[in-house]
Amino acid sequence: MDKTQQEKVRFGGTIRAVQVRSDVWRYRLYNRTHSHKGYNVFLEGVSAGVEGRFSVAISEKQQQRLHLRLGDELTGTAWTKLYPKREYADYYRAGALKVVARGPEPVEGPRPPWTGEVEPLSTYAYRQCRMLDTRRYKGKCFPCKWAAMANAIIEYDFGVSQRLRFESFCYGPKSCPLYTMGRPRAVPYKGMGSDYDEGWLDSDMTAHRDWDE
Repeated sequence: MDKTQQEKVRFGGTIRAVQVRSDVWRYRLYNRTHSHKGYNVFLEGVSAGVEGRFSVAISEKQQQRLHLRLGDELTGTAWTKLYPKREYADYYRAGALKVVARGPEPVEGPRPPWTGEVEPLSTYAYRQCRMLDTRRYKGKCFPCKWAAMANAIIEYDFGVSQRLRFESFCYGPKSCPLYTMGRPRAVPYKGMGSDYDEGWLDSDMTAHRDWDE
């Protein structure tokens, strides 16, 4: 798609989840780098005149200004995706955002899912994450502020070609009773088949956190 095919749409709906928006760069099993770009807001309502569920990418500054959370009624404008295979959110470049009604005040208890306001991007960068089973992400973990669906870029032929997909992750406490990693994830490379990320990168990336942190 080129920019002339993009459309600016109006949307409005009830927020069902707010999650960190990130890119993941994979190079075989040597490197899995996460960069945090903002947040994805998942809504149920109307976008471009169509009723249903959709998601909108917003910036950290927009979240700091609006303090979006579950149950809020949000309206605004956004653009259709320029690179559909690279962006999980349905719309991005959001603007004219307005909270027309607030949802219930969140009360976070000791058990998941944790549905309070999302944390600053620096918190997610510090915590790092573990792979999260995709079915669990779409189910019980979906409303949680620690769940995320990342835009994954796999370096298939270094500097020449890449493969794209989406991967689910969890930034929550290691002790979370809902957590399950799911199947190991294939990381293909040209001429070498696939290695599998079986979780040891998760252990390395979150080694600085205690069991309940």
